[in-house]
Amino acid sequence: MAVQYYVNVQRTSGFAIASMVLGIVWIYWVGSILAIIFGHIALSQIRRNPNLRGRGMAIAGVVLGYIGMAFFALGVLALAASW
Repeated sequence: MAVQYYVNVQRTSGFAIASMVLGIVWIYWVGSILAIIFGHIALSQIRRNPNLRGRGMAIAGVVLGYIGMAFFALGVLALAASW
């Protein structure tokens, strides 16, 4: 009788990768918004599917996205105050 092995294949969430990359690159404010959205989608998917990895990348993307939005808001406030 042959022995059967089952391999639990884990893959990294594409949304987590995209969130982290957009959070790092920041492509003005659009990248930050997308990093936040993709990061939250990735966290939701990772929570529901135990075979998905990338929780740390998703969190990093969300944090960097919020930091990018904070810098954008400060820039808008500074520009408005200089008028």
